[in-house]
Amino acid sequence: MPKNIKVSDIMKKDVAYATLPGSRDEVHTLLKDKKVSGVPVLKDGKLVGIVSRANLLNNPEEEQLALLMTRNPLVIDPDANMIVAVKMLLANNIRRLPVVKDDKLVGILSVADIVASIAEMDITDHVGQYLSPTVVPIWTDTPLNVAARIMELAKSKAAPVIDSNLEVVGIITDRDVISASVIEDSVEMSDMSNGSDDDEWTWESMRDTMSIYYSVSRVKVPDIPVKNIMVKELVKAAYISGVSECALKMKRNKIDQIPIVNANQRFLGLLRDRNIMKAVIDSE
Repeated sequence: MPKNIKVSDIMKKDVAYATLPGSRDEVHTLLKDKKVSGVPVLKDGKLVGIVSRANLLNNPEEEQLALLMTRNPLVIDPDANMIVAVKMLLANNIRRLPVVKDDKLVGILSVADIVASIAEMDITDHVGQYLSPTVVPIWTDTPLNVAARIMELAKSKAAPVIDSNLEVVGIITDRDVISASVIEDSVEMSDMSNGSDDDEWTWESMRDTMSIYYSVSRVKVPDIPVKNIMVKELVKAAYISGVSECALKMKRNKIDQIPIVNANQRFLGLLRDRNIMKAVIDSE
């Protein structure tokens, strides 16, 4: 049971990481290639930050890794109990904890690692009690860039996708959004007037204007329909399914959430990996 499980027992020891100085483009490629939602940032071998998909999507025009990353991240000792890690992740609404020993990064513990451990615990409590309280559905033909903004405003990393018959036909996640995004370069213009608003000799129609052209690079989320990239093969579970049973489905299918349905296959809500971690605390 969780009381006997240490962080070192379940953490990932082979850690993908970014380094300073670094760029957004490098992180963008790293997250895509490694299929992870975030990585530690090191400088001279020491942990200085964390950078995630959310950092990139929320700051699409920022190119410097030092300005994108979250500084001074929470860390955990490899000898700490898993329950301590779960409480830290839930209390701070984060998905990963760098594991540090003697100022050295020795691993990383993510929500997925804890869910994989829950899959082996034989927790039979019904998952219905752990459903997310709010779910924001998205229509199949919603442009992806609009869907990404909706998810950002709802502070949700995943959303069910419904069709015109109001049936859930897919799932869209921030992982899908970042995988479909590209780095776009463009040239923009800024007009700078030589006259001030207080200058009585200056009129709007006659004001001397100097145009400055500058290059802009940003993370671009395309406006393709959500249905083009959503996950269509849904892994579902019943309201009365056991916690460990659903955790095993998440582990095997490498997913962060499962649609919960009733006997008629009607959508009831989303079971997110974050919420399923609460079962560990309840089993204390």
